Amino acid sequence: MNFENFLAKRFLKGADGVGLSKPFIRISIISVALSLAIMIIAIAIITGFKSEIKSKVVGFGSHVQITNYDSNQSFEGQPIPSDLACIKDVKRIDGIAHIQVFGTKAGIIKTDTDIQGIVLKGIAKDFNWSFFQQNLVEGEVFSIDDSVTTNSTIISKTLAGLLKLKVGDSYDMFFVQEPTRFRRFIVSGIYDTKMVEFDKMFVLCDLKHIQKLNGWKANQVTGYEILVDDLDKVVDLAIEVDDIVGFVFLDDDSRLKVQSIVDKYPNIFDWLGLQDINAAVLIILMLLVAGINMISGLLIIILERTGTIGLLKALGSSNESIQKIFLIQSSYIMIKGLIIGTILGIAICLVQKHFGIAKLDEEFYFLSVVPINLNFVHVIVLNAMAFLVGMAMLVLPSMVVSRISPDKTLKFD
Repeated sequence: MNFENFLAKRFLKGADGVGLSKPFIRISIISVALSLAIMIIAIAIITGFKSEIKSKVVGFGSHVQITNYDSNQSFEGQPIPSDLACIKDVKRIDGIAHIQVFGTKAGIIKTDTDIQGIVLKGIAKDFNWSFFQQNLVEGEVFSIDDSVTTNSTIISKTLAGLLKLKVGDSYDMFFVQEPTRFRRFIVSGIYDTKMVEFDKMFVLCDLKHIQKLNGWKANQVTGYEILVDDLDKVVDLAIEVDDIVGFVFLDDDSRLKVQSIVDKYPNIFDWLGLQDINAAVLIILMLLVAGINMISGLLIIILERTGTIGLLKALGSSNESIQKIFLIQSSYIMIKGLIIGTILGIAICLVQKHFGIAKLDEEFYFLSVVPINLNFVHVIVLNAMAFLVGMAMLVLPSMVVSRISPDKTLKFD
């Protein structure tokens, strides 16, 4: 054990007795612990919130879509073949998890007492049901057969409430075209994602209904939906997909358009991006609070040890050596606060994750409870950042030892 480390530990033991430094050390520990706990909780909530919202948006629109370039943003788009040869090359891209076809058509649901405009989304046998099964609150998903067209549909809890529909009820849907057409559907299941704007819009049905209503062939669809393994790579993967299909010309000389979920809903992803700024501001404020309290505690400790500092200088200790003693002592105090803060932050996150104590207004936040994404990499990074920033902030205040003169302090004693 070196000289500085030995004295730092002795000073800490001495602080356990009666003295001015004792309450300040406790305040410093509590400040560091609370600041770190708040940072851990804030990051867990913000990343959890972003993850939940992104997964809901992707559930309705997939990660990447391939459609006809002439369709623009319309739900009444021009069809493309469901057996494009280039899709085989897309499937070979590393990171592509699943590809499925879909069709969309705008319609109006009419019951005896209510009316509501919606978008009918047709799906095929290859549809990935995992998102809607997770959010299914009543009934069940319907099965699709290649030879038989099912009239079963999945609607949202929001639509069911607006139109007073229950599982097993039938309803009519009208389509504005020449001539005007209608279909009678059955509610087989009700989902609830809390994303009201999306829930009010989409009704899932058999893709063959869309093809018949639009007069399409059996191999014509609105487009392809692509699911990827990592949402963070969706933009790069969309570019790779575009490199393959972007210059493919269809029989009518139209081209294909590749659009990522980020490009399709930029307002939502821009809003989620603002949460990163909120997290950064909160972390900076918490680091400043913890750092300022550590500085105050260090200065009190140094002032209380003025006589000892003078004696050490008289015995030949350098300013750097004495400064190192107090920095080591401060590091012990900070590590204790970080340990307590980590335990506290993780405990609160686990309680919220498993019991959902803190609630949210679904109308504004699209979630019923505060989401938690407890990532231990984030916890480690926050601990390391708090320790390094805190110690860096203490370097200048610790230099006050150089202004303490041994002749004055020893004379005073």
